[in-house]
Amino acid sequence: QVQLVESGGGLVQPGESLRLSCAASGSNFNFKTSGWYRQAPGKQRELVAVFPSIGRITYAESVKGRFTISRDSATKMVLQMNSLKPEDTAVYYCNLEYANGRVYWGQGTQVTVSS
Repeated sequence: QVQLVESGGGLVQPGESLRLSCAASGSNFNFKTSGWYRQAPGKQRELVAVFPSIGRITYAESVKGRFTISRDSATKMVLQMNSLKPEDTAVYYCNLEYANGRVYWGQGTQVTVSS
């Protein structure tokens, strides 16, 4: 059974940083597309960053230059978030996509940016 568990969320002030982690069990990130998404209250879930199985990493325009997606290992994906803004407040989810179209999601981790 594939499981994804996010961690690292919290309450920070504008301008500070957070490092989110996504740990996979029952599978790994090798040769698969994976990414980070977020959902703010009253809004639809949106893409933050995607680490494709092939091709270039993609970032949402709103986070370019501030966020970095990476894979620390075959089973750990990271989102480094710098210069956080209040509009980055949301629940952040990681996902893992198989080539057959099946997608797995984590339970989410809350990020709140407020002074």
